[in-house]
Amino acid sequence: MALQQLSDEQIRTWTRAQKDEWWFANIYRGDMAQLTIRSAFTGFLLGGILSATALYIGAKTGITIGVGLTSVILAFAIFKILANLGLAKDFTILENNCTQSIATAAGYMTMPLNTVLSAYMLISGTVVSWWHLVVWMSICSILGVLVAFPMKRRFINEDQLPFPEGRACGVVLDAVYTGEAASGMYKARLMAFTAMWTAIYQMITSDGWMKFIQFKILRMDKWAGMTEAWHFQERVDSYYYAAAVKYDMLIPKILGTDFRALGLRFTMDAAMLGVGGLMGIRVASSVLLGTIINFVFLAPWMIQRGDIVERIAPSGKLVPISRTEIVNQWGLWWAVSMMVVASFISLAAKPELFTSLFKKSDTKKVADQTSTVLDHIEVPLIISYIGIPVFSILAAWTTHEFFGVPWLMSIITLPLVFILTIICANAMALTSWTPTGTLSKITQFSMGAIDSTNPANNLIPAGMTAEVASNASNLLSDIKPGYMLGAKPRQQAIGHIIGIFSGALACVPLYFLLFLPPDADGIRSTATIVSDKFAFPGAMQWKGVAELIAKGFSSLPASAITGIIVAAVAATIIELARIFTKGRFPLSAVSIGLGVILPPESCLAMWIGAAIFWWMGRKNSTPGSKGHDFWVEGCEPICAGLISGAALIGIGNAIINVLI
Repeated sequence: MALQQLSDEQIRTWTRAQKDEWWFANIYRGDMAQLTIRSAFTGFLLGGILSATALYIGAKTGITIGVGLTSVILAFAIFKILANLGLAKDFTILENNCTQSIATAAGYMTMPLNTVLSAYMLISGTVVSWWHLVVWMSICSILGVLVAFPMKRRFINEDQLPFPEGRACGVVLDAVYTGEAASGMYKARLMAFTAMWTAIYQMITSDGWMKFIQFKILRMDKWAGMTEAWHFQERVDSYYYAAAVKYDMLIPKILGTDFRALGLRFTMDAAMLGVGGLMGIRVASSVLLGTIINFVFLAPWMIQRGDIVERIAPSGKLVPISRTEIVNQWGLWWAVSMMVVASFISLAAKPELFTSLFKKSDTKKVADQTSTVLDHIEVPLIISYIGIPVFSILAAWTTHEFFGVPWLMSIITLPLVFILTIICANAMALTSWTPTGTLSKITQFSMGAIDSTNPANNLIPAGMTAEVASNASNLLSDIKPGYMLGAKPRQQAIGHIIGIFSGALACVPLYFLLFLPPDADGIRSTATIVSDKFAFPGAMQWKGVAELIAKGFSSLPASAITGIIVAAVAATIIELARIFTKGRFPLSAVSIGLGVILPPESCLAMWIGAAIFWWMGRKNSTPGSKGHDFWVEGCEPICAGLISGAALIGIGNAIINVLI
């Protein structure tokens, strides 16, 4: 069923009061079930599970995966099956929309853990208390929600801005509930089967699961004499290196440096295949190009020059050259330069994001702009007028108390946070692109100009910008499909807040379990956050900028400074080429920089995943064919299955390794 919407002429000439009256008469679904106990519980549960997968993938790739459409398909399938079994009534379309709003809010709560908070702990060497993280993240997120309420009436009710990602979710919901239920169930089955087979594969490659199955369930240590559990090596090249040692075969090197020291490994990581399928061949190719430039050409050269060397750790232990050392000692700087410059150019190339904020509506004053018809279902603005000052003070206080940022700097940050949040929300409305990373760098550099001695003084205020802006933008994007389908905005806002607590309560304990496990003495150390498995590229970028602000360019090798300059110029050329070709230029400077920070094996796996879906999409381009339904229409469910199956088993593996 085609969704009703106003024409461009009506949007331009009607007052907001007229638009609200039209929506109330034609779209609003009255008392249809929306924020029910079961939709809230389902959203809370799915949000917690999906946010766990988002945390896992974000730590590996630095990419924030959306969980909205995944939650729509899962919730629809769950209650369709229960309804067929006579165990529950079918989910209404508005209950499903509310569930996805809760799950989406939960999924985005992982962003500060994968970026600014990890960067802060890496720089300070301090493990922040779990409840400090929960409280600070929740306060900043709720502040973003409070800021979004007044913007909703302008961006959605009056200007009818597109919010492409939110609109896509509304279209999918409408299609599933008004005639394409079979398509929804097909995608759900596709996701489920992919997740199941991925989970089986991931279990075979997991040391903890295999130890649990072979020793705790099958008792093979008792009757088979096994002392060590077998598991398939996810790094497939490990089998070659084992054979090379045994049979004196060639060990690949570049300029005398072992491939393994450079991080040039080959892995069959199912989650990375799924991430690659979602990111597409262009982005994945740019990521792989960044890996090749840094680890195949530049790193061996810099090692030969002596700019990347073995070092002595504070403990006195020799730290050999590895992928992590290559990134930290040299590669990080040109990668950060490329990503930051490209992000700012990309933002500057969209002046409408700024100018549209100040445009005046070209309306005929045929009626009073004040609308009261929706007052009983909108969030009262008095909540924002009271809540914003209260939560601003709470955010400043927790920033000072938990992270040591001076009161003055915490307070100075707030006006900048609100301005950048409005810009970010407008970007989401027009493009579904939330430049939180770019805009938070404005806060980071601004605070660094005031105090460059303490990295925390620019990191945490910038993190506040990102968290407030992210939640404001995503709440508006979540409300858009509700507006299209006739939902109560007040209940969606409540659902978003439920999602905030779901994400925080699910992700923070998991973060400590995966990345801050206690040692034999029960002591947690920040040294365990970054590893070969979890590169934390987002945190490394934030950390690099903070250190550069604090130490200045003089602390870097001359070759690193040259790399920064060359990368900035290259990023400028690439982004200008993208702008002038209207996005047809195949390279992305941000993605090239990301390829430097990510493990090469992950970049290769993502490219393979992207290449498979790209090639099969070309071969099955005819709509309606089985191949098209599977490879093109089923791309997102398949990739979601790969990611969720691998991530959930990977998380379970970490839990098992802690418990047994």
